[in-house]
Amino acid sequence: MRNLVLLAAAAGLALAPVIPAAAKPVPAPAAKIGASITAAVADPGRPAEDKARDTFRKPAELLAFAGVRPGLRIGELLPGGGYFSRIFARAVGPRGKVYAYIPGEGPGRGVDRFAPVAGAYPNLTVVRGAGFSAPEPLDLVWTTQNYHDLHHNGGNAGKINAAVFAALKPGGVYFVSDHRARPGSYTADVDALHRIDEAAVILEVEKAGFVLADESYALRRADDDHTRKPFDIHDQTDQFVLKFVKPRT
Repeated sequence: MRNLVLLAAAAGLALAPVIPAAAKPVPAPAAKIGASITAAVADPGRPAEDKARDTFRKPAELLAFAGVRPGLRIGELLPGGGYFSRIFARAVGPRGKVYAYIPGEGPGRGVDRFAPVAGAYPNLTVVRGAGFSAPEPLDLVWTTQNYHDLHHNGGNAGKINAAVFAALKPGGVYFVSDHRARPGSYTADVDALHRIDEAAVILEVEKAGFVLADESYALRRADDDHTRKPFDIHDQTDQFVLKFVKPRT
């Protein structure tokens, strides 16, 4: 039944809900926010404009949900201006490592925007290239508000998801959060609204070999009707938060 519903969503049929409730994991109780995460979010070195976004982005809750802790190797896919990169670098500590992946080989807006972050943390490294990669096996790959970009300009989400799968250790986590589109829209709103249907993400990521392990409702917003661009309402969109796991066998 679940496969039929997902296929119907891929065909653009308006189904609600797109995925039967029984097909989704039952969200676990909210994870305890550890001291390393609390300290990282409270870091006085974070820009004031980043801290002003915390109310809506809920970084402590999301990092706890993903299992971020000292010593982890984290790959951040499309880090934007480094909002989460700074927090990761503090939360994993000196024994941990953060690899911020920005696609492309030459100079570009992504690198320019990230420049203030790149040299500020000794355990943070920028990774460039045509495809996602990391120099060592990762515990966590994280992407927020940007998964839909994998479908822009002839992008290949399947290729990136496969690369993420290869980069993670067995048991590693792939954390995906983005602006939710209309149920049943699949990828139809990616270009016009910069949103993506949660069903499309689940379908694509599971195709790469991952298992959907948990879902957080921390960024749900009932007042978002899914018709406005995120640029107009910023972090106050209705967002899905999904945790996938690479099987150990």
